[in-house]
Amino acid sequence: MRPTFLLLPQLFVAACVDSSTHTGLKNNVPIEESRVAEASLTDPVLQWNGELLKIVRTPGAQPSTIHPTRSFAMMHAAIYDAVNSIDRRHTAYAVLLDHVSHRASKEAAAASAAHDVLAALYPSQNTALDDQLETSLSAIADGKEKRDGIAVGQTVAARIIELRAGDGSAAPPIPFVFDTTPGRYRSTPPNFPAQPQFTHWSRVRPFTLEAASQFRPAAPPALSSDSYEDALSEVKTLGQANGVVATADQALTGRFWNGAIQNYWNEIAQTLSVQRHLGIVENARLFALLNVGVADVVIAFYDAKYTYNFWRPVTAIRAANADGNAGTIADSAWLPLVGNTTPDPSYPGAHAAISAVASQVLEALLGTDRLSFAVTSEVVPGTERSFSSVSSAAREATLSRIFAGVHFRFDLTAGESLGNHVAQWELARFLKSAHERNSR
Repeated sequence: MRPTFLLLPQLFVAACVDSSTHTGLKNNVPIEESRVAEASLTDPVLQWNGELLKIVRTPGAQPSTIHPTRSFAMMHAAIYDAVNSIDRRHTAYAVLLDHVSHRASKEAAAASAAHDVLAALYPSQNTALDDQLETSLSAIADGKEKRDGIAVGQTVAARIIELRAGDGSAAPPIPFVFDTTPGRYRSTPPNFPAQPQFTHWSRVRPFTLEAASQFRPAAPPALSSDSYEDALSEVKTLGQANGVVATADQALTGRFWNGAIQNYWNEIAQTLSVQRHLGIVENARLFALLNVGVADVVIAFYDAKYTYNFWRPVTAIRAANADGNAGTIADSAWLPLVGNTTPDPSYPGAHAAISAVASQVLEALLGTDRLSFAVTSEVVPGTERSFSSVSSAAREATLSRIFAGVHFRFDLTAGESLGNHVAQWELARFLKSAHERNSR
C-alpha cells in the first residue's frame, strides 16, 4: 500500500490556511448573524430567505420525502421573476408579466411572491407566514405602487406553483433492496436505517437541466485499484471516531460542517449580500441562481448515487477483508467521527456538489473570490469559522466529509466536478442580462 494518504493532513492545512475558528458574539448573537438580521429588516429577499431557513430547521415542518432545496428554488425563482417583471433588466426564469408599471413596488412583489409560494408548500406554517407578510408589507407606503407590487407577486407565485405541479416531488420513495455484494450500498451502522433517503429524487423534473443524468459522473474506482485503496486508508485514518491521527482542527472541521450544507450556503450568501450592500434586484438574482442551481445539483447527484449504489466508508472499512484488495485491512468496530452516516449511497458527495455550485454562483455574481466572512455551524453551537475567500470555504466544506468519516476522496472529486458542470450550465443560460442573447 502506498502511504500517500499520510501527507494529506499537511495538504489540508495548506489549502485552508485562511480558516480560523472563533466564537464572536454581539448580545449573545454571532456578529455576522446580527448584521444580517439588521439588514433583513428592510430587504425582503433576505427576510424571506431567513423565514424559509427557520421553517426547514423546525422539526417536522419539512416533509421527509421532499428535499428542502426544491422549496428554496421555487421561492427564489418566484421572487426573482416578480422583481424582474418590474425591473426587466434580465431575462426571466419562467414568468415575465406584460404591462407592469415600472413604479410598482419591487419590495411588495418580492414579499407577496415569497409568501404565496411558502403558504402553498407549508400550509401548517400559514399563521407565521401571514405575520411575516404583514411585517414585510408594513414597511412599504400604502398606495397604487404597493397594490401593483402585491398583484405582481401573487400572479408570479401562482404560475411558479403551477409550473412545479406534477414535477415528481410528491411521488413516494422507491423501495430499496440492500445488496451485500462488496462495493454495493447497504444500511450503515450504528443506527442501520431501514431505507435510504430520497430514492425517488432523481426522477424530479430539474429546474434548468435537461435531464438529471446530463452531467452524470463516470463510475467510482474499482475496489481492486490503488486509488480506492488510498481513499479508504485516508478516511479510515482521518475520519475515525476517537482517532489519534487527525488534528483537533480537522476533527472540528468534520463536525462543524455536518449539517444541511445548503443552509450554510444560504447563510453565507446573506452575509456577503450585507457586506457588499446589494439591493433587491441584485439579491433576487443572486439567491435565485444560487438556489435553483443547488436544487438541480441535488437532483443530479441523486441520479448518480442511485445509479452506482456505492457503499459508504463505514461499510467498506468493516468489510475490507471481502473487497478483493490486498492493501485494505478490515476493522469490524470502526465508526465515523460523526456517528451516524447520511442514509444514502456514497458516490458522489453532496457537500462537494452543493458547495461547488454555490461558490461558483457567488463568485460569478459578486465578481471576486477574495471575500472575507465568517460561517456559523448548524450543529456546533456558538462556533464560527472565518475565511478570506469563497473557494476556501467550499474546499473546507468538501474536505470536511473525509474528517467526518462519511466519504471517500473520490466521492468529493466527482461531486465537485458535477457541481461545477451544473453551475457553468446555469450561469451561461439563465437570468442573463436582457441585452444578452438567451442561449437556451
